[in-house]
Amino acid sequence: MTGSDYHDPVLSQACIQGLSLRPGGIYVDVTFGGGGHSKAILEQLGPDGRLIAFDRDADAWANAPRDPRFILVKSDFRWLTNHLRFLKALPIDGLLADLGVSSHQFDKGDRGFSIRFDGPLDMRMDRRAKRTAAELVNSWDEERLAHVLKTYGEVDGARRVAKAIVSARSAKRISTTQQLIEAIAPVTPRKDENGFRAQVFQALRIAVNDELGSLEALLKQSAEVIGSGGKLVVISYHSLEDRLVKNWMRAGAFDGEEKKDIYGNRLRPFDPQGKAIAPTAEEISRNPRARSARLRIAQRA
Repeated sequence: MTGSDYHDPVLSQACIQGLSLRPGGIYVDVTFGGGGHSKAILEQLGPDGRLIAFDRDADAWANAPRDPRFILVKSDFRWLTNHLRFLKALPIDGLLADLGVSSHQFDKGDRGFSIRFDGPLDMRMDRRAKRTAAELVNSWDEERLAHVLKTYGEVDGARRVAKAIVSARSAKRISTTQQLIEAIAPVTPRKDENGFRAQVFQALRIAVNDELGSLEALLKQSAEVIGSGGKLVVISYHSLEDRLVKNWMRAGAFDGEEKKDIYGNRLRPFDPQGKAIAPTAEEISRNPRARSARLRIAQRA
């Protein structure tokens, strides 16, 4: 499997421009996936440059290039600082994060991410982790399920959906994606069935992988590992991610509340570089999954 088959890198050129690559710099791609963004970075680096990539999904590891300038860390990026310190790679000159789920993960029915295929209700990005979506769906109480659906999926009628899941599992354990779709069928609106199901699946996936917790940890650590003048480049795919990234870049706080010193200067580790960048119509036509992508760039103050 080639990297392009695995995942078509979104906003690749804009990411490379945003990183302001130096040939001898040290860069980090915390979401390696199919390696598309990493390949583009390596093409710009000189013989003394270094690229360190992270990915917790074993399916991605086979895409690692054989390049002496490249190291793949088989771990969640929430442990960024520890790994970079171990690799003696601090400070770095730029960090790229392409959040969310890869095309490969969506297209593999046995991963449980997609509403298009019937398969095990898994949803783990790191299959070494213990908790699957099936365990969450079959063990969490109605109140906790409703909170996850509302908070992470922005699901209308989250309480009704949670109640439907609890009712269905009382008759039979929900073990597959199709069984989950059938469980929520009584409360699925007919006008946008697929959109509604996608919101439910997104909520469960975020909960299983603690995606927002990992993102917050990454953003906090970015201020520790990126050197002065270095770049933070982040692509997000839904409002929950984008809000965290935007607030962090603008205010240095996830709630968006700016803090200032006694002289009125903003106390934030990064300076945003322009507004969010969206994919072009041409890129969306080539790669429909890029539609919701938003790229934000900031420079270490």
